Amino acid sequence: MKPVDLATASPEITAVIDDIKASRNVDDVNNFWKYLANEPRMLAHTWNSLKAIMGPGALDPLTKELIYVAISITNNCDYCMASHTAAARAKGATDAQINELFAVVGLANMTNRLANAYRVPVDPQFRPNDEPVQRSGSDR
Repeated sequence: MKPVDLATASPEITAVIDDIKASRNVDDVNNFWKYLANEPRMLAHTWNSLKAIMGPGALDPLTKELIYVAISITNNCDYCMASHTAAARAKGATDAQINELFAVVGLANMTNRLANAYRVPVDPQFRPNDEPVQRSGSDR
């Protein structure tokens, strides 16, 4: 797959690309958008979803970027790790914060796998009040 040449892109693609440029106040878009433009419906869907979720909300912009970096590490997406780490740094993330994020992600992945391997049941105090407690096979 090759990136779409934005100079000759369809009006459908150009409209989304122009919105990205205007929203981000940039002259060009990242490679991700140029490749995604091969499927204009997905380009539009992804941009609209990203704009809505990464925009103003209950979480601050830096926290959202750090979460994005964490998920990108877990999914082993080099592109997303690089682009969202850069975005987090642009929003004020320090080297210490990025390093601590890496440590938390590594630890969480390890303990998640251990909990899954041991099939540890969730403690009642960690469940919402309306969720029934699951019992292990020996408790039934």
